[in-house]
Amino acid sequence: MSDLNKGKAVTEEIIPNAMNGMFMLILNVALMLGSVLLFIFSISSFSGAFSIIMIVLSCLYFLIIGPILFAGLKILKPNEALVLTLFGKYYGTLKGEGFYFVNPFSSATNPSTNVATTALFSIETGNKEKNNPEVNLNIKSKKISLKTMTLNNDKQKINDSLGNPITIGIVVIWRVVNTAKAVFDVDNYTEYLSIQCDSALRNIVRLYPYDTFGDDNEKTLRGSSLEVAKKLQEEIQEKVEIAGLEIIEARITHLAYAPEIAAAMLQRQQASAIIDARQMIVEGAVGMVEMALAKLNENNIVQLDEERKAAMVSNLLVVLCGNKDAQPIVNSGSLY
Repeated sequence: MSDLNKGKAVTEEIIPNAMNGMFMLILNVALMLGSVLLFIFSISSFSGAFSIIMIVLSCLYFLIIGPILFAGLKILKPNEALVLTLFGKYYGTLKGEGFYFVNPFSSATNPSTNVATTALFSIETGNKEKNNPEVNLNIKSKKISLKTMTLNNDKQKINDSLGNPITIGIVVIWRVVNTAKAVFDVDNYTEYLSIQCDSALRNIVRLYPYDTFGDDNEKTLRGSSLEVAKKLQEEIQEKVEIAGLEIIEARITHLAYAPEIAAAMLQRQQASAIIDARQMIVEGAVGMVEMALAKLNENNIVQLDEERKAAMVSNLLVVLCGNKDAQPIVNSGSLY
């Protein structure tokens, strides 16, 4: 049972024993100055074995113990954390702004540091002006940010529920809530989050069509963006729970048909719009013809047989439904 517990992943944060850093700084500096005075006093006032012991103790503290104690001083800014390990074991997570003193043999760890260093290096080498002093400021930082951060992944080409290829991009608002899980339960929590966002996006997009061209109430990526974003947030949260991350919000930032079918789908949308417009025009024209015939019969303006009514209906529909303005033809002869 003990062997199984040794391989168990760390899931809970531990608060380490920390002292006031300013107090320890002043105390250590005073002791180092005292060791210098002891060294001078031992040489001038003592002799024999006792003098040698005092000299060795003063040198030991000034050259070894004092500098080692300085390594235990840690400074944290607001919304920063420091995950500490002691000889390979999880020692605790230091949180909260301030000046602290912890075990000087404990070391900070942050698995995302190497990835951040690589990204900064690529930015620097890709820029023609390589004298930017701000690029390397955070390369060696082992602190974990607890701030709300934004992940904007590259656009992806995914097939929707109808098999149409679309390009879609999302932005995810997230933060670290459990530093122990983020550091020890996954290899790299920033890279893990990015991969899980891509996976969740593919799972959600394949459940919805990009758009519909009928009158049904089917949910789509374009028309139900809020619902899609909510499901996307829930799925990403479920996947990154093991990494101690909280997904605050997930939103679609880009949505379009893939370039290879964009022109064809545009023609389809235009055709659908033309059909809807024509249907409305015809319905209106039929109503106007019915009203015209009813008014003529009601006021007894003219008596028309069925053949003349059909001709009148035909002419009115041509005038009302035509794409171009009708050219009038004046009949100067008899009606018949």
